Amino acid sequence: MRLVAAAAACTLAVVLSAHPAAAVSLSGTSLSAASSSAVSRSAASFSAATRSAASFPAASGSASAVSFSAASFSAASHSAAEVPCPKPKIAKPSAPPRPTPPAEVAEDMAVGGAALATHGLVVPAGSPSPPALTATTWLVADLDTGEVLGACGPHVHQTPASVQKMLLAATAIDQLDPAQKMRVTAGDLDIEPNSSAVGIVVGGTYTIATLWLGLMLNSGNDAANALARLAGGGGPDGLQKTVAAMNAKAASIGARQTHAVTPSGLDGKGQFTSAYDLALIARVCFANADFRKYVLTRTARMPAQKNPKVGGFQFQNENKLIYNYPGALGGKTGFTALARHSYVGAATRNGRTLVATLLGAEARPLRGWEQGAALLDWGFALPAGTSVGKLVTPEEVAAAAQAASATPERTGAAAGAGIQAAHPGGPTGFTVIAAVAVAAALIAVPLLLLLTQRRQRRLQNSD
Repeated sequence: MRLVAAAAACTLAVVLSAHPAAAVSLSGTSLSAASSSAVSRSAASFSAATRSAASFPAASGSASAVSFSAASFSAASHSAAEVPCPKPKIAKPSAPPRPTPPAEVAEDMAVGGAALATHGLVVPAGSPSPPALTATTWLVADLDTGEVLGACGPHVHQTPASVQKMLLAATAIDQLDPAQKMRVTAGDLDIEPNSSAVGIVVGGTYTIATLWLGLMLNSGNDAANALARLAGGGGPDGLQKTVAAMNAKAASIGARQTHAVTPSGLDGKGQFTSAYDLALIARVCFANADFRKYVLTRTARMPAQKNPKVGGFQFQNENKLIYNYPGALGGKTGFTALARHSYVGAATRNGRTLVATLLGAEARPLRGWEQGAALLDWGFALPAGTSVGKLVTPEEVAAAAQAASATPERTGAAAGAGIQAAHPGGPTGFTVIAAVAVAAALIAVPLLLLLTQRRQRRLQNSD
């Protein structure tokens, strides 16, 4: 038995020494330890494994981890019974079939903590039940501390609709002078018929600030195209350059389920995001003073144009949260027939600033902003410091990228630097769990063989 245990220990040591930066938490604390305090609502054995992993010290100053196969993670997680998120009883809505999402990547599913790698509900142990919502996925987080208070399928791919305009803002708002004037081109108005538009006209001249207001208040897809073209240099390829920049921005902040095809959020093949990614994007946006000013603006005016001659008009903020929720900071609404309703809303109360993100919702019995308000109420009712995971920071993502690129042995496709750099919070807990599982298997299998042999000998002796 001593030999068996020694062999297992040696195997574990070899695994970890081959990858000296294993089991690192970029939050400065063990993500597996954080996940053990949460009700991830999966298997009891899985929860026990994450708790036991907390006893392993995190290596400091390193952001790489041992990469185990996605198949191993998938088998462990999907063998568990995930707790479904609370849902109201409603008639099945008439909607087009949902697009097929990309294959899930185990490490991407665990960005921000092992407990977040679920399609079901993850809430703090002992917390009150979250509200019953039609949203397919959702998340509540603290924008200041980065703590994730609770979620439903936080890393599940969903179609964004107009909340994607927040990614455009996160990418371009610092690049464009709000006082700069621009002239609208015909290409700026190349949007889906009957989709939302703020009403800019070809040949009209507007300030960048007016376009941002048209984008955030009235969800103008025409304003989105104009802003994207300008941020991309103003040429005919400017819009596509900005879409590429949006995807680069998403990667740089750890938003691994996000892929933009259009700057406005109008449906495009392969366009996805997740509730977790939207919280990362919101954190970038709400850190910008201009963005905060725009999304709290209740009404704005589109100026009259001389050539072509068009009268001015007033437009208003469609986000009802700012009119009805005390402490509201604003956010963004979204809808397409394919994506259904999406929503991002933030508010402050008693020194805490929370954001709620949700995707794939229906408008009844609660509209998107009302579902967001219900999640904010639930989050504010939890004690400060409560969490089931964390929002990774751009600095942590950059540090992970640098560490991964400096690790020569990580050259495989699944364990490449690009994947490892993009999910600094994810693999740490699973890395240690998998290593422990390997060691446990090496102990268990020989032990079973030994017991079987002893039983056979006793039976032979009795004969």
